[in-house]
Order: sequence, then structure tokens, then C-alpha cells
Amino acid sequence: MEKEDVNVRVHDIQIKGNKRTKDWVIESVLGKMKEATTLQDILLEAAKASVQMERMDVFERWVINFDVGPPELPGTTNVIVEVVEPERPYSCNVGMFSRPESRKWSLEGTLKWKNLLGYGETWDGTGCYGWDSTAENSVGVNFPRFRTWPAGFFTRVSLLSQDWHKYSSYKERLLGVSTGLIHDNNHELSYNLTWRNLADPSHRASKTVRGQLGHSLLSAVKYSYRLDTRDSSVRPTEGFAFSTSSQIAGLGPDARLSRFFRQELDFRFAVPLGVFNAALNLGTSAGLIVPWGKDFLSKSTPLSDRFYMGGPSCLVSELRGPFSLVGFRTRGVGPRELRRLVKSGNEEEVGKRDTLGGDFAINGFADLSFDLPLKFLKEHDIHAHVFACSGNILSLADRKNMTAQKFFSGFRSSVGAGLVIPTRMFRLEINYCRVLKYQENDRVRKGFQLCFSPP
Repeated sequence: MEKEDVNVRVHDIQIKGNKRTKDWVIESVLGKMKEATTLQDILLEAAKASVQMERMDVFERWVINFDVGPPELPGTTNVIVEVVEPERPYSCNVGMFSRPESRKWSLEGTLKWKNLLGYGETWDGTGCYGWDSTAENSVGVNFPRFRTWPAGFFTRVSLLSQDWHKYSSYKERLLGVSTGLIHDNNHELSYNLTWRNLADPSHRASKTVRGQLGHSLLSAVKYSYRLDTRDSSVRPTEGFAFSTSSQIAGLGPDARLSRFFRQELDFRFAVPLGVFNAALNLGTSAGLIVPWGKDFLSKSTPLSDRFYMGGPSCLVSELRGPFSLVGFRTRGVGPRELRRLVKSGNEEEVGKRDTLGGDFAINGFADLSFDLPLKFLKEHDIHAHVFACSGNILSLADRKNMTAQKFFSGFRSSVGAGLVIPTRMFRLEINYCRVLKYQENDRVRKGFQLCFSPP
């Protein structure tokens, strides 16, 4: 027999322990509790508020208690929120990381300062310097709650310099600013303005790359939606995840603006099998980029925004679009074009090709994970998995010559098995991969490989 719910309403919300944080920041999280009319609704809103306070990542701990309201107002309660702010609101992390695919190292550092203004915001600055001439620096601020806004607000300024000469014969330099809104960690709406410069110091770039050298502007609005009901992003055994993003670029009158529409979809789900803690994960991703504007049929999409497949990646955990294809090197899949020959007597340059990326990409995978019969491995959730993946990427510039037979025959595929070591910081995979099908100019990477992905 179900218990009858008690009619209770909130009379007052009292906040204690906040030295830097403004009262209204916490009240904005608890605001819906004043609208509740029953004890069950109040407790439900308190649970939701606790989740939101955890997402804010501002307090070390917090407690939500209830007390009887004023005697002259029967049927009321007071909500008492006690919070503990960290003694050191700042943190600094510095580390050296390796990229097994390119055999390069990078030095990365991050400085964060939380709640500097008392709005629950997070200020951060990041820097990365790679031995492959890659450098990235950015600063930003994120407001999880801003007055009565229904969404969090963020903005970031970044400077990126990257050398793609090993794959596509150009160096890329980006300077941009982005700003946007995030609602319930599911919806995100952002605007990005970026100045871009592509250069070819070697003077060996292919014809397509040479056609895009120089300066350009990106002015784009992007909307993303993400939903993840899986029991874990590191080792999912049940549930599903879905993400979609739509971007329209070319907002403004400047002739140097890149004008295109980009759409990405990603879906995956996990099914428990009931034995050895086994689970089957299936997933598929697709992406399309189409130029628009005057004479759009003769335009080519920007190299910086095209899809590229290959490189070390974890198939299961990351919702990153149609980029993962195990067994192929970074930017090792897709349309390629011969570089220009230079009379330098260097025979190594003869036959080298630039990876051009694609306007349409699609891939899919199946992953079967299961426990190993060793107590130590089970206690640390270290498990094995076998997987298979397939995908294709193509350029819309060749759409006149494209047929269904050519499209399906262009799919690459690979299989593999390995050991998965999940941690709080990342998911580590030690895999052995075998490529079953590839195209003539693809850059294949067989054998053992390491892969890291965030949780």
C-alpha cells in the first residue's frame, strides 16, 4: 500500500558557509524547490539540485537539510544549504604526453581558477607545445549559472599553430574566439569567429592544397545535442548514446568567408549478454559538409573543416563523429593527390601524396567486451575485447563519377582484439589489429597499438 504524500511548501532557503560564492548562484540551483507543493516533490528537487551543484564543481562538499517552518505557517519547511568552499580555488597540471601514431611528444599545461568573481565560474588557461612544431594556447571562462539565464555561458580565445606537412603539405595557423550557451549539458549553441592562414613552406603542395593557401575567415553558428544514457562511458554494458551537431558557416558580407553547411550524427548502444559480464557495443557515425553561396557547385570545402579518418582511437567510449577507423594511420584514409615535384634531387619526394580529406564520411563498429578469469583483473575491471570496424570517406567533387558500386566497394575494414584498462582519468587499450580491406593509397598501420580516450 502506497503512502499518501504530504502537502508541504518551502518557506525560506538559508545558505551557510559561502565566503566567495554569491547567494543567488546557489539559489538559482534551488529555485524550483519553492514551486513544489508536496514533500515528495521537494525531495525530488533537492536531489536534482545536488546533481547540478556537483556539475558546478565549485564546492568541496555540501549538505541540504530541512527544518520546520515558522509556527504561524503550518505545513511549511525551511531549506538549509551548508557548503564548504576549497581553501585553494586554483589548480595547475603539467605533463608530457606521447602520440604513439606519430611518435611525437608534447608538453601540456593547464591552469584553472574557480569562482574568482563568486559567480561559480571557472577561468582556465591551457598551453601545448609539441616536438612536431604544434603549438596551442587558449584562455577561457565558463559560467555554469548566470542570474536567471536557463543555460550556462562560456567564451574562449585560442591560438593554434600546427604543421600538417607530413600528411597534407601545409602549415595551419588559427586565431579565433568562440562564445556560446550550454543547457543541461545536453544542448549547446555557439558562435565562432576564426582567422585562418594556410602556408606551404616546402613549395611541394599538390594542386588542391595550393588552391586554398592564404588567408580566410570562419564565421559560423553551431548547435549540438548530446544524450548519453549508458551506465558508463569507459565500459558501457547497457544503454544508448546519441549526438548530433549542425553548423552553418559564412555568416557575414566578407568575400573571404568560408561558406558551408556541416552535419554530424553519432549513435551507439550497449547490450548486456549475461555471462562473464560481457556486453555487445554497436555504433555508427556519419558526416556531411556541403558548400553554399554563389557558384556553390564549383566551390570546394575548406581543408581545415573536412573529415579525416585514421589514427589511434577508442571505438566505444568517444562520441567524436565519423573519424575513427582502427588500423590506419593519422589522415591515412580518403582522397589523396600527388605533390608537386621539385628539382632538388631528393628522390624521397617522388610519389608522395597529400591527404585531402572528404566531404562525406561514414563508419560503424561492433565491439564485444568480457571479463578474464583472473581475480586481480576482475577487481580492477581490466577486461578483454574483440572488435570489427568499417568505414568510407569520399569527396563530393567526384559525385558525377560516383556510383553505388564504387561507394560500397570503397569501404575499408579491420578487426582486432586487445586488453582494456579503465581508469578514472582515461581508457587505455592495448590492441592487436589486422586490416582486412584498404585502398591503394591508404596508409595502413597493422600490429600492436596503444589508444587513450577520456572517460
